This record gives sequence, C-alpha cells and structure tokens, in this order.
Amino acid sequence: MRLKEYWKKTWHFLWKEDSVASWIVNIILAFILIKFIIYPGIGLLLGTNLPVVAVISESMEHDGTFDEWWNSPAICSNNPFNISKCTQAEWYAMKNINEEEFKKFPFRNGFNKGDIMILKGVNMEELKIGEVIVFQSGMNYPIIHRVIEKNDVIQTKGDHNQAQIINTKLDERYITSDELIGKAWFKIPWIGYVKIWFVDLLRCITFNGCYFS
Repeated sequence: MRLKEYWKKTWHFLWKEDSVASWIVNIILAFILIKFIIYPGIGLLLGTNLPVVAVISESMEHDGTFDEWWNSPAICSNNPFNISKCTQAEWYAMKNINEEEFKKFPFRNGFNKGDIMILKGVNMEELKIGEVIVFQSGMNYPIIHRVIEKNDVIQTKGDHNQAQIINTKLDERYITSDELIGKAWFKIPWIGYVKIWFVDLLRCITFNGCYFS
C-alpha cells in the first residue's frame, strides 16, 4: 500500500504539480532520457555514434540564389604569396565538377548555421563526390563539409568557403576513413540554435564574458 501511495505522489509531482522543483526534475529526466536512451538508440539505428549535429558555422551557407553563389568569389591558389582570385564555378572546375553536376548533389543549396543535420553511418567506399560528411578534425568540434574529391583519402570544402581549409589543425585535402563520422541525410532548419544559444550561455557564465556568434 505504501508503495502504491509513493508512486501516486511521484506521478502527481512529475506530471501534475506546477512547481519549480517539478520543472527542474522533469528537465533532468528529459536530459537523461534523450542522452542515454533516445540518442544512442537513434545512433544504433542509423549506424553512427553521432546521429544528430547542430550546424555551428556558416561554412555551408549559400548567399542569394544558386547562380549568385556559383559566381561568388573564391581563391584558386593555395600559395599565400601568390593568391589567385576566381569564382566558385572556376574553383570547382579545377576539381572537374561543373554546374550541372553540382546541382545534382545532396543539399545543392547548402544549409545554414542553426540547422540540425541527421546523419547516417557510411564507410569510405560508399561515399560519393558531392555528398556532405561529418568528420573529426584538430578543432574542438567535428566539421561538416562537402566531398569534392575521393581517392585514397577524401577531400572536402565548405560551400561558403572560398577555398579548402589548410592549417595546423585541419587539412581538408587529407581526410581519412578513421576520421569519418557519417554523412548528412536529412535537415531540420533552425532548431540547432537552441543548442548554440545554450552553449553560448554556458560560455558566458563560465568565462564571465558573452561573445555570441
């Protein structure tokens, strides 16, 4: 009898009581449920340990229409002493990708900061030029960019970026199968801003300074 009364009170506290304590407990329980049950379950179903990512940068955004983006500025030389400016069209032509081919790629119009991307597990052999992948890097977070060349290694580039990223933390010319996390499968617009704002808020509290991007 006592056990029945206990569960009755617990149920009322969680689902009917409109108190601060009840809200806090519900939030904690929701976090535990999503973090340790729902999220791993989705990952198992989709074949990746990172099935959902929030886009935190603008590197895959397209400015204006496709034609406007296709003719926007790019850099066709990696030599810092001889920078050769060109268009995105000319940059992709160097990778043997023309406009007609690009328009057949998944997410041909890119996606935005704040979007949520659902990932599927994929191995290197299955990957196709033009698909969007998430991979580990020397940064503090994974990168989500488009495959623009594939040999023994993968080459990627962010649609919005004027060239590939080549620095001490990331060289997009050499992405290996070990760094591959998954490929983008489905997009949910804007919901990722909830995570971005939450992380910014934590940074604000932790470092006593708010620098919202």
